Amino acid sequence: MLKRIRIITAFIFFALLTLLFLDFTGTLHIWFGWMAKIQFLPAILALNVGIIIFLILLTLIFGRVYCSVICPLGIFQDAISWVAGKRKKYRFSYSRAINWLRYAVLVIFIIALIAGISVIVSILDPYSAYGRIASNLFAPLYQGMNNLFAYLAERFDSYAFYSVDIWIKSISTFVISIVTFIVIAVLAWRNGRTYCNTICPVGTILGFLSRFSIFKIRFNNSTCNNCGLCERVCKASCINPEEHKIDYSRCVSCMNCISACRKESLKYIPKFKPEKAVKTTGENVADNSRRKFLAVTAALAATSAIKAQISKVDGGLAIIEDKKIPKRSTYIIPPGSESLKHFSQHCTACQLCVSVCPNQILRPSNDISRLMQPEMSYERGFCRPECTKCSEVCPNGAIKRISKEDKSSTQIGNAIWIMHNCVVITDDVDCGNCARHCPAGAILMVSRDMDDPNSRQIPAVDTERCIGCGACEYLCPSRPLSAIYVEGHERHKFI
Repeated sequence: MLKRIRIITAFIFFALLTLLFLDFTGTLHIWFGWMAKIQFLPAILALNVGIIIFLILLTLIFGRVYCSVICPLGIFQDAISWVAGKRKKYRFSYSRAINWLRYAVLVIFIIALIAGISVIVSILDPYSAYGRIASNLFAPLYQGMNNLFAYLAERFDSYAFYSVDIWIKSISTFVISIVTFIVIAVLAWRNGRTYCNTICPVGTILGFLSRFSIFKIRFNNSTCNNCGLCERVCKASCINPEEHKIDYSRCVSCMNCISACRKESLKYIPKFKPEKAVKTTGENVADNSRRKFLAVTAALAATSAIKAQISKVDGGLAIIEDKKIPKRSTYIIPPGSESLKHFSQHCTACQLCVSVCPNQILRPSNDISRLMQPEMSYERGFCRPECTKCSEVCPNGAIKRISKEDKSSTQIGNAIWIMHNCVVITDDVDCGNCARHCPAGAILMVSRDMDDPNSRQIPAVDTERCIGCGACEYLCPSRPLSAIYVEGHERHKFI
């Protein structure tokens, strides 16, 4: 019964957490976004004291159930190990803990966290590692299926689905995701929970706490016949049947040993309960309501309408050359991030904000100093003032929750006009696209020659009103570089 409860709960958590990274509409976050916020490292970085206390108490009472039920990377390893077990059962054996490696990685992780070396923190954090796997490897498959449904729906004049672009947002992040996937998959296929018990810093911390947990799996020496079956099904390799001992710092409370024991010599009981043969009881959700279905459909239809509207800007018929990314002196981070320092210290590059960005302006950085952390760029869209998706889903406080009203008055950067790129100068034509589409009204068209009222008009940027949304940069017709682009601010301003 305990094993079944663990499997069902873990499956629900894993499926919903994965869908959070696959759902490009951001609709699921309304109901299940809390699952990302109860992950261990995000809760620490967000200083969410309630969740931190909850996870510590959970471990001190029940052991490392976090690793078996809540952590998506741990459940992912279990899934791979389960598939491998179909080919060869009873394939594990007891091995001593490599404590020097566990604690060395933990020390490196803590030093990197304090020193703000985000690359090391991002690579070692289990939640962020799985997030990158899901958003870079699983999401393209999910989006491909969505595009197939959109194609079929369009044949029947339905707009319940809309197609999305499938593209690699960052080569370096994509490669790291593949390497992470391969390493974890190989370790899980061969040895079960090796990664969790030798590398993962979160597993090491929780393993230390689980030594003092109230509920533990315990031997009943009077009924045990030393068959060793528990040892061969323990994916954590932490059961020594010869000495009737369990390394609780590595035990993830998966209950495999309890279900495999034919003599019922293993019990999950509190430490103050006397060891006696107590017979375990025998055999002993999603509500998708019509209202939720209509809400999702409405969200999809609304987003589809926005996409269709954007494609009509200036005709949308001619084949337009792709834009190049301008070289910015200061990169741009989302409203709610407050400053570059705050963002870099709190972001673990889980890619959740990248996954839900409806305008595809967030993408992982290739810069080594902030590798894999999201940054904004406006070649495929602009930051719509009414959209606050990234601040709603960020689990670790790197992007703080912000209202639509506050976002409209947050200055994340300012636009800069480049004269030699502007079509007014290069082609001697009237334009004014940047001024027409500026949601803040920060761009005015003024005469190029103040002495000649008939001269062409060029844009003038009011930096006090500009919020850095990038609408001007995105909708500028100049190619391959826009004639106007946004330079980021190290610290966001309020206007």
